[in-house]
Order: sequence, then structure tokens, then C-alpha cells
Amino acid sequence: MTRAGPGAEIVRENPARLGETVGRVPVADAADVDRAVRAAEAAQRDWRDVPAAGRAEVLRRAAGAVEAAGGTAVLLARESGKPLADCEGEIRFAAAYLRWVADHAPAAYADREVDDAAGRLLLRHRPYGVVAAITPWNAPVILTLLKVGPALAAGNAAVVKPSPLAPLAVTRVLESFPPDLVHVVHGGAGTGRPLVAHPRVHRVAFTGGAAAARDIGAAAAEAVTPAVLELGGNDPVVLLDDARLDDAAMDRLVMASFATAGQVCMAAKRVYVPRSRFDDVRDAYVAAAARTVVLGDPLDPGTTVGPVISADAADRVRGLVTGATRRGASAVALGAVRVDLARGHFVRPTLVTGAGDDAPLVADEQFGPVVPLLPYDTEDEVLARANAGELGLGASVWSADEDRAFAFARGFEAGFTFVNTHNRTGMSLRAPFGGVKRSGHGREYGAEGLLEYVQTCAVHAPAAFRAGGAGMGAGAYPS
Repeated sequence: MTRAGPGAEIVRENPARLGETVGRVPVADAADVDRAVRAAEAAQRDWRDVPAAGRAEVLRRAAGAVEAAGGTAVLLARESGKPLADCEGEIRFAAAYLRWVADHAPAAYADREVDDAAGRLLLRHRPYGVVAAITPWNAPVILTLLKVGPALAAGNAAVVKPSPLAPLAVTRVLESFPPDLVHVVHGGAGTGRPLVAHPRVHRVAFTGGAAAARDIGAAAAEAVTPAVLELGGNDPVVLLDDARLDDAAMDRLVMASFATAGQVCMAAKRVYVPRSRFDDVRDAYVAAAARTVVLGDPLDPGTTVGPVISADAADRVRGLVTGATRRGASAVALGAVRVDLARGHFVRPTLVTGAGDDAPLVADEQFGPVVPLLPYDTEDEVLARANAGELGLGASVWSADEDRAFAFARGFEAGFTFVNTHNRTGMSLRAPFGGVKRSGHGREYGAEGLLEYVQTCAVHAPAAFRAGGAGMGAGAYPS
């Protein structure tokens, strides 16, 4: 909750243990935001002149500090409800990403020069200056460093506004960076708007939901500030008729939906199965959940699924299941429960069959531990159903024939398609990630993600006007 008035603060409660306060952070007002931006701008003037190799070394030291900081994973588990093993993995992955940026950014940002018969062309990469990073609660460490890492590597400074629902661990992680280059401001929309609209912010990077994106996009447009927006998805999974669905594959499929209690933009959210294999896949899915899904306290070692983030989130997810069953669908509770559900915002992982494509559970992003299993008859039909709607973040296709899977994947309206897996098991540091349609624009990861934080500037001497050149008429078009 947020306490208003002078000395306002965010008090973060443990979603797995209601009434337990995890920590507090002060709320930044417009004056605080202004001070942070101007301090970042002052530091950036010197930082941009540091050689790329020197900036990369700062990122490597930060990666080591992120890994070495004690207690960060426990703090993240307590404030977000994510299982401890998941939090530990996120921190390791974030450190690995910083090292990847340090290794690859110098080449990505290096000048490129061509001198040939057409003339001489120099392409250089210029930092924006101050980058505003507005980050979510579901994977706050990696989703923050996906912005801060390349921003700093490119010669920018950053001002970060974490989500009020998970402000603590990411604030600790950012202490691993030079404090003059990375500033943190806390709060909700009243903090985010003046940050995005600040005249000295020249790039915005946001991950989150559509409602906040519209607000941020409007403020950025008013200031004519470019933005990277990574938004939600309603990711379809298509099992082709030759998909190998052994225990390992089914375990991957189940956890692709229920990791982080399903609160992941790229989670598997709709599973389409050939009608002839529907009963077998349903039974195999339930069996895999029995092996992999343990709903419990995030700090208990055996827990694989924790609570959802808030009471509102729990009510919304339960409402999706209730709405589907009232329309004739069937719901199957999955996995084991090792916690008193009333102790926190716990929602039992659920598989739903018999839902229509127009059910909100299918048509909308659930963002919770519930997934519909849907039969199909032809590949053309399922591709059309998978592409329905305005979201296009991720998708997956499962087949024993990799060439067939890649051919089918060409038909998806998705920014990232997984093959024979889904969610984080299918990610790669080299592969650009982002959405199409209403799932945002811009990319993270890969060389494309690095280039989001620089402006390409050209210096050009046409051959026509070099010594011995033929020249051209004033105002003529080049040939």
C-alpha cells in the first residue's frame, strides 16, 4: 500500500503472508524526479566520453556485485511471492545478461566507416543522454537490467522507477552501479508521469500492462520522447499432430504456464491440441502438473508456484475460471497444495477444458495460474484462432519435425516464437525479444536490444565532391 501526504511511503506486504511487512520506500514527487534527472544528466556528460571498454568493465563489476549481494533473492521472494529458486535463477540470469552486454556492446556500438567509389560514409552511435526506465514487479531484477545494462553500455545514464509492488530487491540490485549514473525514484503514476515527461529525459523504456503503457505513451508523445514498450501477450501454444509429448516435454509445457504463478508476459496462455489427441494430452497435462506443481510459501524449498501479487489479481483470476464454468466449461485443480490458501493471495493452478474462443479466459490475457486446453481440427483453423486478438508477443509450436515447426511458425503473428518449449526455457541472450500488434514495439536482448539505446548518426562525403570527382548540378538528386 502507499501512504499519502508529507513523507509518503510505499509499504510492501508479503503476498504469501498477509500482514507481514517486507519493507518501505519513500515516494518521490515531481521535485524529487527533477533532481534525479538533472543529477543523472550531469554524470552522463562525463560517462559518454569513457571508452566503450571502460564502460563494459563497469558492467562486469556490477554483475559480480549483483551475484555476491547476500539476501537479495530472499527479499525478492518475500515482496513478490515468487519461489526462492525462481528468484535465485532470475538474479543469476540478470548477472549473465550484464556480462553478455559487456562482451557484445563495444562491437555493437563501434563506429562503422565505408570509403569506396560512392564516397566516404561514417556511421557512429550516439547515446540519448538520460533514459527513464519504468519496470514491472513480476521479474523486476532482469527486466530492470535489460534496460539499465545497455543504456549504460551505450553511454547513457538512467533513472529507474520500479513498480510499487516490488520496489525492494531491485533497489538493492541497483546499488551495484555507480550512484551518479543510476538513480531510483519510487511511486506510482504520480512519479512516473513527471519522469516520462521531463524535458531532459530523451529515451523511455517500459515493461508492463496496456493501461500504464497508454499513460506513458501519451506523456512520451507530448514530450516527443521515443519509447521502447514491452507489453502483455496472450501467447498461444500449438501442438502439431506429431508433437513428442514425453514426460519432459509435458513438464516444460506445464511450467511454461505456471512459473511465477502464470504472471509472465510470455507465459503459455492458450494450449491448442489436435482433437484426435485431446484426451491423451489432457491426461498427460494433469499428470505432469502432479509432478511439477507445488503451491506453497515461496521460501519453502519444495514450492514451485507461489501466490499471485495481490487480492485484486486473485479475484480476477478466480473470476475467469468461474465465468468459464458458468458457460459450461470444466475446471481441474492441478498439483499439490502445501499451504493454507487463506494465508496469502494463493490461487490454485487450474486447467480448463470446454471453454469457447470468446470466453474471457481464452480471449484475454489471464496473467495468473489458469490455462485453457482447446481442441482443433486443421492447421489453417488453429493458426487463425491463435492469431485472433490484438496481442502478439510470443507463441510456440511443438513438432517432432523441426523444419515443419519452423514452416508453421512463419504464420504466427508474434514477435517471438518458441519451438518445442515456451517461456524462459526458450529464451536466448542473442535472440531479440518483443511484440507485434498491441504487444508493444522495440526489442530487448540481442544486438537489436542494444541498439535501442543509441541514435545512429551519419557523416557523408559524396564521391562527386571529392578531389577528382565529377560533381553534380546544384539541387540534383544523387544517382
